[in-house]
Parts: sequence; C-alpha cells; structure tokens
Amino acid sequence: MENTQKLLVVDDEGDVRNFFTNFFGRREIEVLAVSNAEEAIKAVVSQRPKAILLDIKMEGMDGIETLRRIKELDKQVKVIMVTGREDDEAKQETKRLGAYGFIHKPIELDEVEKLVMKLFPK
Repeated sequence: MENTQKLLVVDDEGDVRNFFTNFFGRREIEVLAVSNAEEAIKAVVSQRPKAILLDIKMEGMDGIETLRRIKELDKQVKVIMVTGREDDEAKQETKRLGAYGFIHKPIELDEVEKLVMKLFPK
C-alpha cells in the first residue's frame, strides 16, 4: 500500500504547489499537492506519503497544528516545514512535534533539494 516515492506538498499558494510538483516530478518522485490542512490530513491517510513539505502559514488550520495532527496519524512520515518568516518559537515547536527539517522562503533550491532527495534515495 505504501509508495516510498510519494511527496506531499501542502501550501495555499498555487505557484508553490506547481513549482514543487514539476521540480520533484522531474526527479521521479510522485508529488501530491494540496492547498490546506484538511486535504493534507486526508492525503496522509489515503496516500501514505514518505515525506511532506508543509507551509506553516495557511488559511484555517496552520502548519503547526497540521503537523501535530499528521504525526498522530503517521509517526514515520518526514515533515519539512516551510516558512516565510524568522520565528524561532515556531521552529522550536515544530521540532518538538517531530518535524524533520525547516526551510525558509524565499526557498533556496539547493537546500530543499538536498533535504528531500536524502529521503528518496535512488
């Protein structure tokens, strides 16, 4: 049932979702992209992704609460948090909740690629 090559992208910005879908799709990773927390939680249950790129600031349920719920459902999934601002408190909270990594916007492609590709060895 589990496909070890699935990456879930959770971001309320369509351009970000499209970019990551294309970028990692070219690296033979199946990318699932959703725009909010509720869709992310459903995807974790139904699709069992190996890793998740999760935006912290979203409408409705924020990324920190989404991370908490995702980890309740799947302790093994690797969640990389994405944020547009320096927030040490949020960073500490996400680490405490089990986040695998933390990336700042504007996104450094090399940084995100290294972090994600470590999880998807060929």
